[in-house]
Amino acid sequence: MSTPPPVLVTRRLAPGVIERLTAHHAVTCHDSDLAMDRAALLDAVRGRRAVITTLDDRVDAEFLDAAGPGLAVVANHAVGYHNADVAACAERGVLVTNTPGVLTTATADMAWALLLAATRRLGEGERLLRSGAPWTWAPNFLLGMELAGTPLGVLGMGRIGQAVARRARAFDMPVGYHNRRELPPEQAGGADWKPLEELLATSTVLVVTCPFTADTRHLLDARRLALLPRGAVVVSMTAGVVDEEALAAALESGALFAAAVDNFEREPAVPSALLAQERAVLAPHLGSATVRTRQAMGGLAVDNVLAVLGGSAPLTPVVQPI
Repeated sequence: MSTPPPVLVTRRLAPGVIERLTAHHAVTCHDSDLAMDRAALLDAVRGRRAVITTLDDRVDAEFLDAAGPGLAVVANHAVGYHNADVAACAERGVLVTNTPGVLTTATADMAWALLLAATRRLGEGERLLRSGAPWTWAPNFLLGMELAGTPLGVLGMGRIGQAVARRARAFDMPVGYHNRRELPPEQAGGADWKPLEELLATSTVLVVTCPFTADTRHLLDARRLALLPRGAVVVSMTAGVVDEEALAAALESGALFAAAVDNFEREPAVPSALLAQERAVLAPHLGSATVRTRQAMGGLAVDNVLAVLGGSAPLTPVVQPI
């Protein structure tokens, strides 16, 4: 049996990225925008030295067994890495890397796009026009929420959360945040740290950017969503942190004015309860979807592979499990 190329790429990369890798190593690329099914993935990883994965690729003991002892690095094409059992990889000497930093700007911009769409009811307005239904301007027609002076809460004040908070200055919004630790004032940029439940109680608009972990799964359940002021808006940029069924119920009851969700717990499935909500703005995981950012993410994943296979330390290693 012939030896497979040392590198496997499990998804088609942005234009111009794969060539940087193939200039140095033989590569097998799953040339599709769709994820490999599990059986095909396990077969494809056999004998590889490096695998560039996405969040759809579960990297666990089964994956590692299939790859064999030669696997040196799993380069996740994402800032998140909840798909990878980092501890199991470390036990076998397999490095895990991710792509932090390069997607901050695009993701923060997307959070604000969703925030504005939700607070100004743009989705409802566009659906109305496209439906061909009659309409006319009226003083009470599709009234939205003004942002100036409206308290913004940021749940998760990492790079993306900080970028979201910085953009709030242009809208004259006071900003509070909750994080595992309070940030130095110069890093917080004028935002005030608050305990979680206080943040919820004082945030008319809440943007969720914290990572998905075992501890944050459904952190915003029905009980915590009920702590938000009546008529609040929730923007979720992280799958699994907000209980999607509870979010739909809060919209249905009128407790929330609107919500926006960029990625979902069981992608590509979207809960029917959310799809039924007129005031839910729903996006198909577009947070980092700009040409420049996806090229940068792919390039960083490639750089991590090239570094490890060249005998150097990776640029952005995941040093511990979340």
